[in-house]
Amino acid sequence: MAQYFSLATCDVVGFDLDHTLCRYNLPESARLIYNSFAQFLVKERGYDKELLTLTSEDWDFCCKGLALDLEDGTFIKLADDGTVLRASHGTKMMTPEALAKAYGKKEWKHFVSDTDMPCCSGKCYFYDNYFDLPGALLCARVVDSLTKQNRGQKTFDFWKDVVAGIQHNFKMSAFKENCGLFFPEIKRNPGKYVYRCPESVRKWLRQLKNAGKIVVLITSSHSDYCKLLCNYILGHDFADFFDIVITNALKPGFFSHFPSQRPFHTLENDEEQEELTSLDKPGWYSQGNAAHLYELLKKMTGKPEPKVVYFGDSMHSDVFPARHYSNWETVLILEELRGEEDEKPEEAEPPEKRGKYEEPKVKPLNTLSNKWGSYFIDSVSRQGNAEDSLVYTWSSKRISTYSTIAIPSLEAIAELPLDYKFTRFSSNNSKTAGYYPLVHYGLGS
Repeated sequence: MAQYFSLATCDVVGFDLDHTLCRYNLPESARLIYNSFAQFLVKERGYDKELLTLTSEDWDFCCKGLALDLEDGTFIKLADDGTVLRASHGTKMMTPEALAKAYGKKEWKHFVSDTDMPCCSGKCYFYDNYFDLPGALLCARVVDSLTKQNRGQKTFDFWKDVVAGIQHNFKMSAFKENCGLFFPEIKRNPGKYVYRCPESVRKWLRQLKNAGKIVVLITSSHSDYCKLLCNYILGHDFADFFDIVITNALKPGFFSHFPSQRPFHTLENDEEQEELTSLDKPGWYSQGNAAHLYELLKKMTGKPEPKVVYFGDSMHSDVFPARHYSNWETVLILEELRGEEDEKPEEAEPPEKRGKYEEPKVKPLNTLSNKWGSYFIDSVSRQGNAEDSLVYTWSSKRISTYSTIAIPSLEAIAELPLDYKFTRFSSNNSKTAGYYPLVHYGLGS
């Protein structure tokens, strides 16, 4: 494989929507997502009202790359070899002594070394995107509450209620029905929760099309929500930026399922209509599969093997399946690479418009967690060594294995020429070579 990657060599450029094309104001969206689920658990399932109250310190618990053991309520941070680096029961971090006693140097019991672990296996759940993270904090606090109420409860059965909360807030009809808290609030005030695309990104999207690239949007969001976001972030002419739009894509199944399992559907007034046995022309569709899409891309490009690159923020839903099942180039949007950069000041409300009472400030979810440490590396004590050793996390190993490159945002590359040569992740390069821009992120070398 070539050492460098260039957009100029790609025939098709695909994008995820949420946290990729559409960048969220993370402190505000995190609070909204948390409240959406907490209100459901308290009001509909009878959980403790304490779940509705948060302090600013509580948000430090949020860190991408954690796994939740659904049986015992333990959160796990894994090293690249599958051993446990840190763990907590609920929000209570385990001491190094307790960690050594519980896990030692063995692989975690749910670790699978030769493939991408399922996001939710029925035994564990992995938190790898910003929609997930407020749920991690909520689940940890649920474990705290149940442990306290039931005097050291060892096993838990709350996950079914969390899934019910997801269904209540995000089912296909929720946007139209104004169901739950999330969609009604986004509709009421989109500018509070999402940022408009900078003009540099709009120009870049046009540049891609003018260069003859086929531009595709593939999102698991439903058609109505997709239209709301795109209209706000890109403008009323947003449809002109794309040749093909696929909503309700149900990733990662879009990439992994056979065409017969996941056919495309036409849309009318945001409702799914006719089931399609193949995809014959560009347009706006729902559900579907990567195999039928690729057949259409062959026709549109006139090439037997058009080269596709896909931009997404989720390793589980975007990057791993696009690379593993479709062999596409993949660009991971990783806001952790933004570091401690402040949110855009021009988007913030002026002080005179804020109410006297302000909810506790939410730590931006893309910044370092004091409890969990770096998303990329961590230190472990090695027996006989006076100093701790730095090890890569399982999350950073997956990034370098399945991503072509990783960038903090589309804006970071929008003003580069299309033939710019990015150093790609590969076994021939350092483990950090594919991060752009390549600066010290606490990544090691």
